[in-house]
Amino acid sequence: MRLHNFFYLFKEGTKNIFSNKLMSFACIGVLVACLLLIGSAVIFTLNVNNIVGVVVAQNEFIVFLDDNMTEDDIGIFDVALDSIDNIASKTFVSSEEALAQEKENLGDEAYILEGIDASTFPNKYVLRVNDLSQFDDTVSQVSALNGAMLVNSKNDVVDMLVGIKNAVQYAGAGIVLILVVVSIVIITNTIKLTVFSRRKEINIMKYVGATDSFIRMPFLVEGMMIGLISASIAFLMLGVSYTYFVEYLSENYGSQLSVVFENTVRFMDISLYMFAGFAVLGVFIGVVGSGIFVRRHLKV
Repeated sequence: MRLHNFFYLFKEGTKNIFSNKLMSFACIGVLVACLLLIGSAVIFTLNVNNIVGVVVAQNEFIVFLDDNMTEDDIGIFDVALDSIDNIASKTFVSSEEALAQEKENLGDEAYILEGIDASTFPNKYVLRVNDLSQFDDTVSQVSALNGAMLVNSKNDVVDMLVGIKNAVQYAGAGIVLILVVVSIVIITNTIKLTVFSRRKEINIMKYVGATDSFIRMPFLVEGMMIGLISASIAFLMLGVSYTYFVEYLSENYGSQLSVVFENTVRFMDISLYMFAGFAVLGVFIGVVGSGIFVRRHLKV
């Protein structure tokens, strides 16, 4: 195909969008709605995973040490903790520090602990893990160390949070996949109506000797342009509405849900990936839908 023919067909495809305003508007409207649903599902999944991930990362467990341990014994225990790969961080809290923390927690009622000897509170380590899926194994390894008197862990909470995160990931992926399939079905049927309404135009061009590629190219360009326009509109609508929604909730409920809003996904951080995904999906549906149904009417 010559270059000037290509530009001519590209111009014709772009012109067709405005020549068939009603059907073009219908295609764009349906595709925008579908992309908004898909984008919303993706953002919701990302936010839930992010927030749950932060909560999970803050989970920790405590190991209390035997009262008879000397400083050398504690040093050996500290080295033993370093040998456990899944431990992300460790914080040693002495008996004196533990007593001071309890007094601070009690505030005005700290007088209750007056006269209490620091040895009442055993030395302890506050530990965090890298991989929560190995949480139980890590607790078992720490419990088996010489000098570990008691391990205080929230296994049920960890299991619940990991379960929530995994469920949201699988459910989110499933919802997005379903929405993509539904979107393709709706859009291709809308494009089918567009092509069907112009079947006479296709037949006339075929009878006067136009090649299949010459007839098909404007429709493919039209489908691509509809996809790009729809992607741009959906991207802007989603970005503005999501940003406004987060700002509104943050201003009105920020103090109650500070952890949530501090770890909410920022639209700017995912904007490039979101627009690229919208553009690829929109163009794919537009081009494939147009190509399939134009081909049916080329057989005259």
